[in-house]
Amino acid sequence: MKDLICPSILSADFARLGADVAAVLDAGADMIHFDVMDNHYVPNLTFGPMVCKSLRDYGITAPIDVHLMVQPVDRLIIDFASAGADYISFHGEASDDCEHSLRLIREQGCRSGLVFNPDVPVDALEQFIDYVDMVLLMSVVPGRAAQQFIPSVVDKIKQTRELLNCHTTSVRLEVDGGIKVENIAEIKAAGADTFVAGSAIFGSNDYRRTIAEMRERIDNANTT
Repeated sequence: MKDLICPSILSADFARLGADVAAVLDAGADMIHFDVMDNHYVPNLTFGPMVCKSLRDYGITAPIDVHLMVQPVDRLIIDFASAGADYISFHGEASDDCEHSLRLIREQGCRSGLVFNPDVPVDALEQFIDYVDMVLLMSVVPGRAAQQFIPSVVDKIKQTRELLNCHTTSVRLEVDGGIKVENIAEIKAAGADTFVAGSAIFGSNDYRRTIAEMRERIDNANTT
């Protein structure tokens, strides 16, 4: 499974979002990540499906990975799918019926994801394993950008990778929060294959160089 680098637009320049997203993709990013916050499930407010549709209308064709930090989730699943999302992930505790929400994502033609906060065990994953295409582990407390990676999440990545390996090889393991050039190799070595980075990429002076350095460290972790 190819390793994917996914810049989060939470750290992009919204005055020129289309151009900024196009630039980061031209620099080697694989997928664009949306951190959708509702000022309810988390204490911040970001953006909705209109931004997703606007990027599609601008000409962005790369996969869009939507992380819903909202409650309830089902209405926005439908709206983001209609706006052009490819992956849609949500927090289990934010849904009245996880299986229904995961099925709904797939019914809309998207790939489904379940999100686990740093303090939430991944034990519940097993009962939903047949309905997920991605597991997203938060390595910061959700709700704001530019936080530091929580080191204890490395063990959780290892645990989740072991669990996934017992059941399937087709489910992606994504990590979001505090990922940067200096720690991406450790996160890869623990078992992640999809890496969300916001300020580390959009806050850098050279998107291409930063993404290339991340890719090099991921590749080195693959060979050790």
